[in-house]
Amino acid sequence: MAGTEDQAFDYGFLLRISEDARRVEALNEYLSSRSYLAGYGPSQADAEAFSLFRGPPPERHVHALRWYKHIATLKPQMNDQTPECSTKGKRVQPSWSPPEGTDISKLRFYNSLTRTKELFVPQRGNRVLWYCCGPTVYDASHMGHARSYISFDILRRILKNYFKYDIFYCMNITDIDDKIIKRARQNYLLEQYREKKPSPSQILLDVLTAREPFKAKLGETTDPDKKQMLERLEAAVDAALGPLQVAVQSKAADGSIQNQAEVLPPDVLTRVSEYVPEIVAFVKRIVDNGYGYESNGSVYFDTAKFDACPSHSYAKLVPEAVGDQKALQEGEGDLSISADRLSEKRSQNDFALWKASKPGEPSWDSPWGKGRPGWHIECSAMAGSILGESMDIHGGGFDLRFPHHDNELAQSEAYFENDHWVRYFLHTGHLTIAGCKMSKSLKNFITIKDALAKHSARQLRLAFLMHSWKDTLDYSSNTMESAIQYEKFINEFFLNVKDILRSPTDITGQFEKWEAEEIELNKSFYEKKASVHEALCDNIDTRSALEEMRALVGQSNTYMADRRSAKLPPNRMLLESIALYLTDMLKIFGAIEGTEPIGFPVGVNGQNADLESTVMPYLSVLSDFREDVRKIAREKKVTELLQLCDVLRDDTLPELGVRLEDRDGLPTGVKLVDKETLLKEREEKKKLEEEKRKKKEEAARKKQEQEMAKLAKMKVKPSEMFRSETDKYSSFDETGFPTHDVEGKELSKGLTKKLRKLYEAQEKLYNEYLQSTQNGS
Repeated sequence: MAGTEDQAFDYGFLLRISEDARRVEALNEYLSSRSYLAGYGPSQADAEAFSLFRGPPPERHVHALRWYKHIATLKPQMNDQTPECSTKGKRVQPSWSPPEGTDISKLRFYNSLTRTKELFVPQRGNRVLWYCCGPTVYDASHMGHARSYISFDILRRILKNYFKYDIFYCMNITDIDDKIIKRARQNYLLEQYREKKPSPSQILLDVLTAREPFKAKLGETTDPDKKQMLERLEAAVDAALGPLQVAVQSKAADGSIQNQAEVLPPDVLTRVSEYVPEIVAFVKRIVDNGYGYESNGSVYFDTAKFDACPSHSYAKLVPEAVGDQKALQEGEGDLSISADRLSEKRSQNDFALWKASKPGEPSWDSPWGKGRPGWHIECSAMAGSILGESMDIHGGGFDLRFPHHDNELAQSEAYFENDHWVRYFLHTGHLTIAGCKMSKSLKNFITIKDALAKHSARQLRLAFLMHSWKDTLDYSSNTMESAIQYEKFINEFFLNVKDILRSPTDITGQFEKWEAEEIELNKSFYEKKASVHEALCDNIDTRSALEEMRALVGQSNTYMADRRSAKLPPNRMLLESIALYLTDMLKIFGAIEGTEPIGFPVGVNGQNADLESTVMPYLSVLSDFREDVRKIAREKKVTELLQLCDVLRDDTLPELGVRLEDRDGLPTGVKLVDKETLLKEREEKKKLEEEKRKKKEEAARKKQEQEMAKLAKMKVKPSEMFRSETDKYSSFDETGFPTHDVEGKELSKGLTKKLRKLYEAQEKLYNEYLQSTQNGS
């Protein structure tokens, strides 16, 4: 129903319902949210709808029944309507058009297979199959490994926790490899040599003998990085040989001569030694498919035959590297590049799938005899066993592209007879130190353990986050200092926000009116969130994301400072929203562990997550008490109490990890900070104060010297100031003003004019001196 100013009901939908029972239910539902009270004039639509019913609706359909009775009562009036009223057009709901909206950014990865950024599309809906090359365990893991581990951990966390993909992550451990065998042999031989307890003279002879081939190798090395490494080794040997040679020459007695980043674990961790049967089966199928051949107990992959197949292509990642014998031989392993080994292959580009073991080398049974897996086949067999014929992502270091990953691709696609074993290849950039690639072979590596001794796991992760995962990262003091400063900058923001949120307020006070400043900060907040999303969609660009987060913190700090200057409280909920967002992002990046909603964990290594909520009430009471004491001490001018309050702030509480910040006209800020950070801040503050004191003393000394010099100058009579300069002047007038130079020539007018100004200035100084002595100053 509708009055003259009300929108008419639209019962057209009832005409499309043929069943009486369904028509009643539909009408009841339609009228349940509409008014049909008495006093409104019925419309023609009401009459038309009424005619569709044979009788009153059942009582359970309350709204339809009331409507029916109402219309039945008013039906005579409806028949008496004037033509003008009956023909009046009914109002209809206007059409609605959806907003145009904007395009939603989608994740793109730099895919090494195409060398460009590609839209990321998993093969199985939201599920992502991911394989990553793990370590070869023949020595301690170094920062070059961390470059790969942490970078992929960051990518994995973001895909899982930000983009909400269901990640299945598989990583291998290579525990069968030429490097491992070689290192084990070196350790064994060294231990045997030590057991013989050779004399100093024998050690000297053995070292000098071993140096000859070493020097030859140094002379023929052209690679600058390796040459630098060998030169360092030679210098170290020289330094060790010096004392030994002196001792041997002096026939001395023998006795006097011989005196932190938490990384997500993989869903599956595969070890090569546990997958040898699968590897043998994998190699056999490649041979059966026609892409491998046996030679002298070893099995090699036939690259030419594989590449000649129309459905296959060899070296998809680095096709220009095909034929690079240096790279190919490094890929074969130190024990597999002898002349007899290389002669077993049909082509120099072929690579080993299975290696016949020599005496003293580990071996397993196979159809081709005793042997061990080739390096490349290990990953293919293990990944294929777990992830199947095709995976979404394969990760590894940049230097693994060729030959390792190209050979992985070839042998896996030969096994599965497909051309899509990997959809997206992600390769992390190198880690350099002092501009050189860091690696064990160059002996310039820093172990992860050593790095964690200097910096926290969070600082190392921030350093990686501040660089693109696919670009080279130089590990240096500057790099780490940038990470440390970023951590400090973000942490101070969190501490300030938590301090603000601890201020007591009622529920009404939490919802302050938004002025222009809040509206502007909130606008920037959403712009920065959008920019962070854009950065992460663009090949997981964490560097840009962190810069956007830094800018947001800078704007928030400015807002808080402006409110503090105006003696006004900042908007709590807005700052809390920003702090929660930044905390969540850092948790996604793996830079924050724990469950605290805002900021970094409090306590030793974040172990005591409840520390802040436990101790802060007591610290707040202590801070308020101290503030009352300071107020009374200032009023009563009791400086000793003020000094004690300063000692509590500057010396006592920092030892407990507590920072008090006195603010003029505002409550004291109370913050829980890492103890070591506070002690470092205290030392830096003392250092700055000491430097300031020294500068002040130096300035006072210089001022005193200047005043003394000025006084000494003031005491000189004008008539005497030039007479002492006999190396310049030879004659003077009765006032002591020079008239001739040292050679007896009369002074020029220009020089005389200049000297006259100096003379008059000295007269003025001397008169001031006389005046001061007369006044007794």
